[in-house]
Parts: sequence; C-alpha cells; structure tokens
Amino acid sequence: MKRDVTIGLIQMHSTASKEDNLKRALEKIDEAAKKGADIVALPELFLSQYFCQKKDDKKAFEETEPIPGPTIAALSEAAKKNGIVLVGGSIFEKADGKFYNTAPIFGPDGTLLTAYRKTHIPEDNLYHEQHYFEPGDTGIKVVDTKFGKICVLICFDQWFPEAARIATLQGAELIFYPTAIGVIDADVEENITGDWEQMWRNAQLGHAASNNVFVAAINRVGKEGSINFWGGSFIAGPASEVLAITDDKEDILLQTVDLARVKPLQDAWGFLRNRRPETYKPLTDV
Repeated sequence: MKRDVTIGLIQMHSTASKEDNLKRALEKIDEAAKKGADIVALPELFLSQYFCQKKDDKKAFEETEPIPGPTIAALSEAAKKNGIVLVGGSIFEKADGKFYNTAPIFGPDGTLLTAYRKTHIPEDNLYHEQHYFEPGDTGIKVVDTKFGKICVLICFDQWFPEAARIATLQGAELIFYPTAIGVIDADVEENITGDWEQMWRNAQLGHAASNNVFVAAINRVGKEGSINFWGGSFIAGPASEVLAITDDKEDILLQTVDLARVKPLQDAWGFLRNRRPETYKPLTDV
C-alpha cells in the first residue's frame, strides 16, 4: 500500500533581524501547509545571517536561546495550528553554559518530539563554527511521526556517511539536512576544491542510494558577507533520483513521496543485510 506524504522545504534568505526572520519563516510555514505539506522544514540557523564567517561575533551569543524558549514556542504553535510535522531548521542553543547548533522537531499537536544537536562541527575559512558550537551530544535521533520515521542531521553532517547509515539502521525513512552552504568570493579564497554545489548534492544523493531512503536538503539563499548561498534545495528518492529541486531564489519546494518504497528497495539492494560490522573496527580506531 502507498504511504504518500507531502514534504515542504522552505528555502529563504535571512536578514540581520531575528524578529523579521522568524516572522517570515512562520508565514512560509503557513503557506506550505496551505499548499498541502504534511512535513515542513526550515534551513539551518534561519533566525540570523551566517555569523560564523567571523571567529568572534559577540552579538551572535546575545541571540542564543534555551530549549524550551521563545522561538521553540513560536514554532510549536505553528506546527499545532497547521497540523504538520515541523523540522525547525536549527537554532543557536544555550544549555548549561554551553552552545549548540540544534534542530527541533515538532509533532502535529505542537509537541517538541526531539531536539538534535549537530554532531560534526566544521572549522574552515568563513565557516568558523568551532568558535561557537560544541560538538553535539544527543547522538543521531530518529522520530516515528504521524507521517513517517524521520531523522534530522545538520549541514556539515551531510559529508559523513556514518551519520546517514546510523539513521537508517535506526529505522529512518526520510533524512532532512537543514543547511547553510555557499561559495566564497574569489577575492577572499581561491577555489581549488571543485564545484561545491555538485559535490554537496552528490554526497547526499549517495546517502539516498546506499541506504535506500528519502533525503531532503534545505539551503538558504542570498549574499551574506563573502558567501553566496546558492539555494538548490532538493528532495531525492530512495533510488537516488532527484524528485524536486529549486534554484537560487526564495521558494517553497513541495513534493509528494511514497514512503512505502523504502523497505522494498532496501530488501532488493541488500546493503543493510550484507553489512560486515565485525570488520568495521578500524573506523573508530583512527
């Protein structure tokens, strides 16, 4: 039997105003739900511009929030009002004197189902996240929602096949990747690493293919400082096919998917049952 679920990805730009960003995000959540979305997802750190371009943006720490907190309350109300599962992008969380990049997931009744803290934290030119965030301590979390079993990983997590595989082994049918990624201006850094957008998409298509799950990647758009965020949000099927993709403008990407495809494809390809975990110890020895 088919298990159709409609996914809505909110690709948006972020301004310097936290209040404005939250207001527009809430409006876009409502719009996605009115268009039929069952699950709606926001981008990474949507409440602000990407402050990690600097190593010491003190104002960013002034905008941190606990969980629960005001943004969580607003997103909870949006999920409840629209009867949707809501992937709340991610927020800059403060907890017990530490700081995390945290993705909340809400049920259709507004309940905070879980909050995942980003596991892999980058440190690179204009991506100075290790100056802001502790490595996540929640582990990979899969949530059995009204509309299917979902997992949220965050941006840099998308380069690590281990995270997607763990999510799959825990039963995830659909993996969301809220993201903030773009290309750096040529006068700031010479690009010797190839086509970033192609690599970014290919990596996640690889997770869809090798785990036979649906993947949904949500990016931001616009020029912020020396980074051009390319958008390109997309939804991929469990055979690694791109089902829907958008360009470099603000958009709400909608796609209906059949989650009943996941298990038969996993059985047919056999990647999970043919694993050899007894040989994988070197992965954790180095």
